[in-house]
Amino acid sequence: MTLAARSAAADTGLAPIPPASSDATARARICLPFSGDVIGGSHLSVLDLLRRIDRARFDPLVVVQHPGGKLARLFGDHGIPVVCPFDWPELPYNRRVGANAIRAALAQLGPQIRFLRENRIDIVHVNDGRTQVAWALAAKLAGTRLLWHHRGDPGSRGLRYAAPFLADAVLAVSQFSLPRPGLISAAGKAEVVHSPFDTGISVDRAAARARLIAELDVPDDTLLLGYFGAFVARKRPLLFLDTIDHMRRMRADRPIVGLLFGAAEEPAMDAAIRAHIASRGLADHVRIMGWRSPGTAWIAACDRLLVPAVGEPFGRTLIEAMLVGTPIVATRSGGNVEALKDGALGRLVTPEDPVALAMGALDMAAGEAAALAARAEADARVRFGFDRHCEQVSAVYERLLGTGAGAAV
Repeated sequence: MTLAARSAAADTGLAPIPPASSDATARARICLPFSGDVIGGSHLSVLDLLRRIDRARFDPLVVVQHPGGKLARLFGDHGIPVVCPFDWPELPYNRRVGANAIRAALAQLGPQIRFLRENRIDIVHVNDGRTQVAWALAAKLAGTRLLWHHRGDPGSRGLRYAAPFLADAVLAVSQFSLPRPGLISAAGKAEVVHSPFDTGISVDRAAARARLIAELDVPDDTLLLGYFGAFVARKRPLLFLDTIDHMRRMRADRPIVGLLFGAAEEPAMDAAIRAHIASRGLADHVRIMGWRSPGTAWIAACDRLLVPAVGEPFGRTLIEAMLVGTPIVATRSGGNVEALKDGALGRLVTPEDPVALAMGALDMAAGEAAALAARAEADARVRFGFDRHCEQVSAVYERLLGTGAGAAV
């Protein structure tokens, strides 16, 4: 039984893999595998891409590890083919991948190569570090083209040591994320393609804020500070808590509440956040809100978005805040500088400094906040649309296939 047939026969609720066409004009088959079952910005960006890609030219196939998991539902609910043809080791989330994990991934090369060949995959598009470790070498050995979509730090080992040899092209979500030039580097085959966003979104901020005030049962003049995203070390949720602690001491005359929208993917971080709140006496000044959808409605309800992250490649919530008109105070680090155009569209402050974040939020007068938010919204609607992203990625697909502008002759 072929892997495609095995996928169809398995009682997983997933779509079977349609047979590859032998027609010379058949659509290019794009395989987009994902490791684990945590939904993040990369998955949402891929979903936005696949909902708009030209199906007359491209035939996308999403491969997941958990047939009944969140990722399978995310794509399947939008009519995008999702399969789980075989098991492969789940690499650690949000941690450096060690030698043992790499060896375990290499042990699955045979099934992966057979899957790619049997299903006539033309391009493997890998979108996160764990998936790059698990699938990049298999794509190379199977003879498919490999598109390495980098959404992380430019110092990552995969980008520095694997992408130069395995990737046929590299996409980075920001200038910050581009590979650095060097003797061994993927810089010569890399370009920036910003993640896609719904630039037509419109939220009534006053109404959203009123609903949040009512839910929290706090006075109307409460300053609402939002943190949005997974509770992971790089995003600095503990620094956000320290910032709220400083703000409530600096402005004892005004009620202040910090809102943590998101969740910890690891019990240790959840425990650390709750211990931090207790040790600093922040129970009346911080609320853990959990994941909420649509996120933009809750971002719009906040008076400020605080982005304490360090080395953030190009945060989705920061762009979403720009689109709904919520003023931003972010660390001068990573892709924040590029997104906010060096402070022209939001406040940029010293990284790892809760006092700087606190003062940046408190010192932003109403007039300045409104002006920054208006400029940010107008800019984001031009820079980050779905269509532009889809056109750029599609052009890269065509170059890899030898059918687009700039393709090798």
